[in-house]
Amino acid sequence: MANKFSISKEKTQELMREYGKNEHDSGSAAVQVAILSERIRNLTEHLKTHKKDNHTRRGLMQLIGKRRGLLKYIKDGNINEYRELIKKLGIRDNI
Repeated sequence: MANKFSISKEKTQELMREYGKNEHDSGSAAVQVAILSERIRNLTEHLKTHKKDNHTRRGLMQLIGKRRGLLKYIKDGNINEYRELIKKLGIRDNI
């Protein structure tokens, strides 16, 4: 069972179907970015109510850094795929 900071198996499967090449594709950078984005949203909501939870804040910063690296990899490989992905996920272009 997933805790409140991670995402459920069903949500992960849904993201894999939506962003992956097939329904079993969990390793592509686009799928990993989508999963990280969902986890980042969950942690951000948690930190809105628990402002002094610095351990979670540090974990959030690590996830953001990981996502930034994956987005840079996608951008270097195919700029159009990158633009489409950030538009779909609703994140800013800051790379």
